[in-house]
Amino acid sequence: MEWTIDSAHTQANFAVRHMAVTTVRGRFDNITGKVEVQDGKLVNAAIDIPTTSVNTNEPDRDKHLKSADFFDAENHPTMHFSMTSAQQVSGDEYKLSGNLTIRDITHPVTLDATISQSFTDPWGNERIGISLTGKLDRKAWNLTWNVLVEAGRFLVSDEVKVEVDAQIFHPKG
Repeated sequence: MEWTIDSAHTQANFAVRHMAVTTVRGRFDNITGKVEVQDGKLVNAAIDIPTTSVNTNEPDRDKHLKSADFFDAENHPTMHFSMTSAQQVSGDEYKLSGNLTIRDITHPVTLDATISQSFTDPWGNERIGISLTGKLDRKAWNLTWNVLVEAGRFLVSDEVKVEVDAQIFHPKG
């Protein structure tokens, strides 16, 4: 059964260390995609995340992240995740593997996933929540811009923590 991502209730968050002293957080909005669920199990997913929606609550930083130094949003307006497998670890916990494409560069990733039980919302739609967490090395996608600062520290860490909270729905009837 095919389900649709509810963009209004879905967000992709990220966190990176800044100068090895603080964590800077941001998010992407307007996420779209389709998810296939059979017998309560996730069997396929395709998710698009607009790079143009990056928001760190700092307009100058957001502009830099959209530039060719990072996402090159003008030429690569979307990141894409395509699921290849979902391995149930226990209960509602899974290892979700797939291919992540950023800037036309695709690499396999594996994320921890938690999938909620389905329920019927007040409007008669069936809904499920999916939470994904993991870590990525941004250099794998040619996101290599950096500046060396005092004491051998870099301005931006290579490791990026990601967290996606998605609400998906399927109309009843």
